[in-house]
Parts: sequence; structure tokens; C-alpha cells
Amino acid sequence: MKILVLNGPNLNMLGIREKGIYGSETYEDLLHLIQKTAEEKNIEVEVYQSNHEGALVDRIQQAYFDGTEGIVMNPAAYTHTSVAILDALKAVSLPAVEVHISDVSQREDFRQISYAGKACVKTIMGKGILGYKEAILFLQERSNTKGE
Repeated sequence: MKILVLNGPNLNMLGIREKGIYGSETYEDLLHLIQKTAEEKNIEVEVYQSNHEGALVDRIQQAYFDGTEGIVMNPAAYTHTSVAILDALKAVSLPAVEVHISDVSQREDFRQISYAGKACVKTIMGKGILGYKEAILFLQERSNTKGE
């Protein structure tokens, strides 16, 4: 199975920014967790991070053509603003799981809207970086179940 993990703006600053909200684990810790999970489950994984909306849209579109079978995405701030990311996810029709490190449902009012989530089969929030592992395993299980 091939999974694309997409990270939006400021996720490269994990462990530096707002530790009370996002924890002290770094972006390198996240990359290590994703790679370890992929190796243990024999999953091909690519991780892509950008602070630019168009770059994320381009990468989602590319996934349609490169054999990607599922997307794990933390759109970060674009969660609440990007119809372009929503439209890209809808266009490619790949199963996607939305991940948020914090529990956005318990945060500011403006964070209660998730455009990207409208095109996702599942949302995982408030589990720290372990939410990424859960999302990867969910997509693998979903793929295995569909093949039966």
C-alpha cells in the first residue's frame, strides 16, 4: 500500500510552537513515528509538508497519478479556510483521513469548521502525533477490508 502524509503550515515547527497545545514532540519525532509505522506494516509512505496552499493542492492532485492509495492529511490552519484543498481531495477521490494533533473541537470558534474534513472518510483529533499512526493503520485496514 502507498500512503501520502500531507502536513500543512507550521507543522514543521512542532516542538517549538505552542507546546501547551501541540506538545513537545518535534517534527523529526513525527517523521520517525510515521517511518517506523510504515516499516512495521510494510507500507510505502511519503511525507510532504508545505506552508503554501497551492503546493498542497498540487501534491494532492499528483497523488491521483502516482499510485497513492490513501492520504493522511493535517491541513493545519488551512483546515478552516481552504476550499481549494477540499476541492482537490474531492477531485482525486482517494480515501483520506484528516488528522489534528490538538482537539480542535475544544478550541476557538473559528476552528470548528473543517473544509478538508468534508472530503475525508475519518477525522482523528486530540491524540498528539499518535493520531498519524492511527490514521495510517485505519487506511491500511480499510484497504485490506475492501480487497476481501
